[in-house]
Amino acid sequence: MKKTFSDLKKHLLTGTSHMIPFIVAGGVLLSLAVMLSGKGAVPDSGILKDISDMGIAGLTLFTIVLGGYIAYSIADRPGLAPGMIGTWIAVNNYKTGFIGAIIVGFLAGYVVNMLKKIKLPSNMRSLSTIFIFPLFGTFIVCGVVMWVIGTPIAAMMNFLNTWLNSMQDSGKVLLGTILGGMTAFDMGGPINKVATLFAQTQVGEHPWLMGGVGVAICTPPIGMGLATFLAPKKYSSEEQEAGKAALLMGMIGISEGAIPFAAADPLRVLPSIVVGGIIGNVIGFLMGVLNHAPWGGWIVLPVVEGKMFYIIATLAGSFATAIMVNLLKKEKVEDDKEGLIEEDVEEANLELEFDMS
Repeated sequence: MKKTFSDLKKHLLTGTSHMIPFIVAGGVLLSLAVMLSGKGAVPDSGILKDISDMGIAGLTLFTIVLGGYIAYSIADRPGLAPGMIGTWIAVNNYKTGFIGAIIVGFLAGYVVNMLKKIKLPSNMRSLSTIFIFPLFGTFIVCGVVMWVIGTPIAAMMNFLNTWLNSMQDSGKVLLGTILGGMTAFDMGGPINKVATLFAQTQVGEHPWLMGGVGVAICTPPIGMGLATFLAPKKYSSEEQEAGKAALLMGMIGISEGAIPFAAADPLRVLPSIVVGGIIGNVIGFLMGVLNHAPWGGWIVLPVVEGKMFYIIATLAGSFATAIMVNLLKKEKVEDDKEGLIEEDVEEANLELEFDMS
């Protein structure tokens, strides 16, 4: 069991490490375009639109890279095409977000590994890695996505939309808990999109909804960025660099800045960012913050009523995330030492067996 979890973590980290440059480049470019536009929204004309398009391209590609390189880690090069194509189908056709990318990546990797076990004639083996395994792997993985999980995902999204509309007249604490948790949970994915769209489409009549959701949009990346500064020994050098980018993306309302951390350690990060999102969202609701822009982060402060409470809500949610995740995480140094000790024990056992033989 321990080896299985270790392998799963290794595959996940391979996908994450290849994904980070796309999130950083895309997120920073999009953040700069939004910030320089001065409108608290994605610019729709001129050179700033071009820059925002570059950023959106990076944030669109990162899920495909994540799924593809998880599959690559499991099945080597034959897993790339099934992983990337299957993820593209899942994310674009069924709006599964980064969680769908992870699921499809693992599915593609293990499907291709199963195909590798089929004995092929010697004259076909040279074609297997570039033709047979990618072709049949892509067909099987995309088939599962399109014919098995597509309809259930669409039904779930419709259910969530209906449910949220029915909650509009409920108490602000309950609604803030639901919207804050959903907004923070998958950081730009389908659950986030349902919650944010619910608030964005009513920003004219009920700007208090975006007053809370705008906070929950930015607490995951800001919280994880703060976490890397508060406890640097618990994060790799790569994660510390990602934390700096996450802070910037959070300020501009780009939730995806927290995804590298959630993808690498979902069991600790996801509960932490959900708690932070809930705290920030509920404070925004209770303090009567009004956000007249369909966006999040501090970039919208010029059009926010109750700016001080908006800032307080953001800081409260972000620090809650940072403190919780750091309490749950172990120091990287300790993990490395344990790994070295285990390797030394294994080497000693091997030497002992060799001497006895």
